[in-house]
Amino acid sequence: MRFNEKELVFLSRQPSERAAELGMRGPKKGDVVKRRVVKLIVNFLFYFRTDEDEPIGALLLEQCRVEREDDQVFSIVFLDEAERKYLFECDSQEQCVEWIDAIVKASYEFMRKNLIYYRTEIHRLTGKDPLEQYGISDETRFQVNSGLPPLPPAAT
Repeated sequence: MRFNEKELVFLSRQPSERAAELGMRGPKKGDVVKRRVVKLIVNFLFYFRTDEDEPIGALLLEQCRVEREDDQVFSIVFLDEAERKYLFECDSQEQCVEWIDAIVKASYEFMRKNLIYYRTEIHRLTGKDPLEQYGISDETRFQVNSGLPPLPPAAT
């Protein structure tokens, strides 16, 4: 996926959901753990040298798996590049759990699943589709395609 570098730098300067100085090891053989300032902004994980303001890299947190490796270590692996693993060392077990939770919740797919869940629940409770008023209820991205039946038409 291609990104405009100026737009990414601009995004990296926005308020973050989480930010901390963590140990980070890249996916290349021979990479060593280095201290990096890591910022979670929307669904990007930016990383910076500790003394610089511009990111040296960014991970788009889509189609990836976040796993706990140790009490204070978690990893990110992308599904299309399973052999490439990024490791992050936290300062505490609690910080590690918080980072994992925040990263999992940052993905578009997680937010989409939540939207579909709450849409279904609102429809079940009220008989109305909450997306219908916005004219987007029939868009494919908001459809349940996980084996659940589609929402019935809203009552008029």
